[in-house]
Amino acid sequence: MSEQYEQLKLENQICFPLYAAARKVTGRYTPYLKPLGITYTQYLVFLVLWEEDGVTVGDLCRKLYLDSGTLTPLLKKMENAGFLDRKRCPDDERCVMVYLTSKGREMKEKAADIPQKVGACVSIKPDDAMKLYELLYNILEQV
Repeated sequence: MSEQYEQLKLENQICFPLYAAARKVTGRYTPYLKPLGITYTQYLVFLVLWEEDGVTVGDLCRKLYLDSGTLTPLLKKMENAGFLDRKRCPDDERCVMVYLTSKGREMKEKAADIPQKVGACVSIKPDDAMKLYELLYNILEQV
């Protein structure tokens, strides 16, 4: 490839190692999530709701960096599985609140050891992990 097109080499793309690393790391969750009958994205929804039950769909979208077109069908599946309830806000019909059911709250205990198990699969020094965490959130805030 000529020097004129160096910017098009895969090795010169910052997006590629970011994408590939994200896929590999999220793939490490599959063996732990599959027996629970949930996907990685559903797990992320659970993480938000276990921290703060009763959030709006808009808040979930912001926290997970997802649009409502992606999140709404996922929430519907989770509701059909009995993990959560969606209810219209009484003071604003356009607003939908999301609440865990008892089944959704019980999932917290079943998933409690997943971060440790996945963390054991990814060997990175704590200082490097913190730097990476900060860099990734910096990218998220700027994009």
